[in-house]
Amino acid sequence: SSCCLLSPCPPVEYQCLLGRSCGGDGRCLRPSQWCDGVADCPDEDDESQCFRLQGTNSLLESYSSVRQTWLPVCADNWDDGHSRAVCQQMGFNSQDYVGFSETTVGSSSSNGYLRLSDEKPKASTFLCVFCLYPHWVLMCLTAECGVTDVQPSSRIVGGTEAVNGAWPWQISLQRDYQNVCGGSIISPVWILSAAHCFKTTPDLWTVFAGDVSLLTSKGYLGNIIDKIIVHEKYNPKTSSNDIALLKLRTPLTLTSTIKPVCLPHVGTDLLTEQKGWITGYGYLSAQVTIYSRETCNARQVLNGQVLEDMICAGTLQGGVDACQGDSGSPLVVKKGGVWWVMGVTSWGIGCALPNKPGVYTNVTYFIDWIHEQLKVRDVIP
Repeated sequence: SSCCLLSPCPPVEYQCLLGRSCGGDGRCLRPSQWCDGVADCPDEDDESQCFRLQGTNSLLESYSSVRQTWLPVCADNWDDGHSRAVCQQMGFNSQDYVGFSETTVGSSSSNGYLRLSDEKPKASTFLCVFCLYPHWVLMCLTAECGVTDVQPSSRIVGGTEAVNGAWPWQISLQRDYQNVCGGSIISPVWILSAAHCFKTTPDLWTVFAGDVSLLTSKGYLGNIIDKIIVHEKYNPKTSSNDIALLKLRTPLTLTSTIKPVCLPHVGTDLLTEQKGWITGYGYLSAQVTIYSRETCNARQVLNGQVLEDMICAGTLQGGVDACQGDSGSPLVVKKGGVWWVMGVTSWGIGCALPNKPGVYTNVTYFIDWIHEQLKVRDVIP
């Protein structure tokens, strides 16, 4: 069984009770037909989305139609060209690709591995019991995401004013030079934010990035938004699917105070009682505790309102919270020496009240949706 690396990347829809459906005509396929090297869908939907990154070390995995699960990819015969093809299939711009490396750690798989075949030019993978060399592929896709030149030191209640450059991915979404919502830079042209911020057309919004002071933005015209992509299943009543992507008309120039944050990979999981930081444009920041969904949904806390696509964070004793104007801003966690955006500020009850932590969209839950949008919206040249 093989999985074509160089197939087109059309949008994929999941409509079947069992297996998956072709995005074009809704035809249902068995799980064994997905990523098997045979194009069963008219637009080859079934041969896209065959790769993903796992964990904070960016271990490359490919979907095995034989095992019907994700398996590590051997570094045997791997080169830069294969990495670029995989990069594009996962929805990244070719300019985002930096390189790949090899690892011998964290890749034990009882189901086997996927190894690059010798076929040229149609690079493909096939199931194997072991790698010829005990090495697996690590992908590096975005240059210096999640890196700051300044360590973290208030509209975010209980927080502190951040030093310029401490949170270089934080942006301000403004209408008429008024800060309305926040967001995170995930690439020079893409901003991650919350769906509930957007009820108007893109031309009414401006993105401000790079300086911590709202006061200094008056003489700066900001960045024009070309497209606003609100999650198609956003529910304003329950706040589920509260996520949006903004595409800028002109790419940002990356500097020490304008940098992307890292998007989480599958397996970049949050630990109970883990510490994170919430930020707002100003730039204000506060350290918070990320709680388990069980704690969040306790009757005396948020009483079952925190759904599976949400996380809650703050302090149960109150005093630290994200409030109005911080909607869409990031909740970030530091792992592996870089910062990952794990949450998008969504909703809360009151502001910094005891037993009422803030609620954030769970970015890891939506990582496939994010990559689908990047591919669909012509990111790849």
